[in-house]
Amino acid sequence: MRRILALLLLLLLLCPTATAMAAPGVSAGSHILIDAGTGTVLAERNADEQMLIASTTKILTAAVVLEQSAPDEIVEIRAEHVGIEGSSMYLRVGEEIAVRDLLLGLMLSSGNDAAVALAYHAAGGIDKFAALMNDKAKELDMVNSHFVNPHGLDAEGHYSTARDMATLTAWAMASDEFVEIVSTRSTQAAGRSLVNHNKLLWRYPGAIGVKTGYTKASGRSLVSAAEREGTLLICVTLSAPDDWDDHAALYDWGFANYKYHAPASAGDVFTTVPVISGTTEQVDLLTETSLSLLVSPEDEVTLLAEAPHFVYADITAGEQAGTLRVLVNGDAVLETRLLYGETIAQDERIRLGFWEELRWHWDMRKK
Repeated sequence: MRRILALLLLLLLLCPTATAMAAPGVSAGSHILIDAGTGTVLAERNADEQMLIASTTKILTAAVVLEQSAPDEIVEIRAEHVGIEGSSMYLRVGEEIAVRDLLLGLMLSSGNDAAVALAYHAAGGIDKFAALMNDKAKELDMVNSHFVNPHGLDAEGHYSTARDMATLTAWAMASDEFVEIVSTRSTQAAGRSLVNHNKLLWRYPGAIGVKTGYTKASGRSLVSAAEREGTLLICVTLSAPDDWDDHAALYDWGFANYKYHAPASAGDVFTTVPVISGTTEQVDLLTETSLSLLVSPEDEVTLLAEAPHFVYADITAGEQAGTLRVLVNGDAVLETRLLYGETIAQDERIRLGFWEELRWHWDMRKK
């Protein structure tokens, strides 16, 4: 008798007179802008095209190392770690350096030697570490990516996409240790002065990471993150001659046109329904979890609630009474359970008979 009997549809009009501006054009051959919290794609072009990604590869390298090794572990630098072509933190054979200092050299100075030293430390070799990278990529559903080295130097079978790199970065930015490293502008580590290659940390207010990349074949690659008023956006550009300005323009547009909307908070009273034959005449239905999403002024947000017209005692606080869903432009994107707010016992003095129950059902259906 407590089955769901009604659908309640509530329209929430969000700035109905506002209109979102079109996303800016950028120089990148491939790009994407996403909200890190929800994964919502705000802008994209050629985001699934497999491309060379150069040293942005090191985002995955750092994330896998942090899963495999403690930051204070010591790495002894061996001959196979040094002399790697490209950017370097200039490791010397025989040095003993903490994992965290090597990560700083990896992400600030883009040290290819640091990448190799960390790969050997975490997995015993380049091929074994690449296997860990591909395992993580698979776990994150980076379906258009494959990795064969930890540094991103051009190699057959080493590629990713703007969408996959955004997915990876949103996951990596959940790690405080990772964020602390990639947001560092400059520091002293292992007796070296390190300066971050990511100029957005100085140029764009709210920028907090994450990694640059360049080879002659790949062109300029940049993965960045910027935060404003609790909103964290991730931007990826691949093969972008004007990457700094591309990212700034996309962030300006994203922050101006998208805002978080919270239609429900955990514990809110969504509605109140009558209780039949109970010691109390009504019960509140509470939202179990908070609901929050990023929307543009053009989005139509609706709440669709499945809830009973009335309930029979007895009922127990915390039991599910229904479901509340959030729809954006007609598509369900979030949901939470509606729970009874209190325990209500049956009042034996007002127990209803069969015909009275039937009449209650008929009266409530007419309402």
